[in-house]
Amino acid sequence: MSDTRYDLGKVRPEWVDHYGHMNLAYYLVAFDEATDRFWPSLTLGTGFRAQGLGTFAAESWVGYRRELVEGQPIVASSEVIAHDTKRLLLRHRLFHATEGWESAVNELLYLCVDLERRKVAPWPEATLAAFTAAPKGAPAERLALKR
Repeated sequence: MSDTRYDLGKVRPEWVDHYGHMNLAYYLVAFDEATDRFWPSLTLGTGFRAQGLGTFAAESWVGYRRELVEGQPIVASSEVIAHDTKRLLLRHRLFHATEGWESAVNELLYLCVDLERRKVAPWPEATLAAFTAAPKGAPAERLALKR
């Protein structure tokens, strides 16, 4: 698999719901943490914001494969699915860190946004180059660059 992996620790007690497994809201928290860790490799994050640009999520889809329970170790993988001059489509996956099985998948469509104008803007050339160099994934299951 040609992806980047991030250790996200263990499923925390506050992430577990009344069914005894990780609540759906905390899957999004874990996926968002994976985004934060993936961003620097794509020239996004703090330095990107210093240029007056940001990334806004336009769509998100989650597929749940197998439940995680309190205390289980988790890792996330991240990969670029596709991009164009103003959009980025990526995928995160959560895995049991020691047993290796997939728990959930998340596809996200991000827009490049000029933070002063609050309008969609083109990605800088260095960012486009980073997207091209990033780990690539299989085609998207649910989301697309354009509808």
